[in-house]
Amino acid sequence: MIVAGESDLRKLLTDMRPQLNPGRYVFTTVEGDVPPGVTPVVMVSEDEGTTLIVPQQEADAAGLAYEYVTGWITLRVHSALEAVGLTAAVARELADIGLSCNVVAGFYHDHLFVPYGRVAEAVAVLEDLARRSA
Repeated sequence: MIVAGESDLRKLLTDMRPQLNPGRYVFTTVEGDVPPGVTPVVMVSEDEGTTLIVPQQEADAAGLAYEYVTGWITLRVHSALEAVGLTAAVARELADIGLSCNVVAGFYHDHLFVPYGRVAEAVAVLEDLARRSA
């Protein structure tokens, strides 16, 4: 059974409950199949190849090239895919402190990939945004 997601921006921000997933994640690209031993958390097909977001240790073991090491934050609110403003509000808060943020929307949650060395800071900023939105 599919449950409808939340679309009210204030409620989304108040209830987002950012959760840091353990580990380091990298963006890489492959042509063809995913290499053995690599389990992507995200795959995006593009004309130039398939982008994978994978645990860093799996990329290293498979010899995959990457440049950007991230932490993975899940916004635990069940956001509707047609909701307006959540990504913009979150990106604006992180941009204000000079943090890059790559957002991936899943069916139930939004997932943020931010520079690994600043994940704690990103979570704190998002928790503060949730408090201010209440």
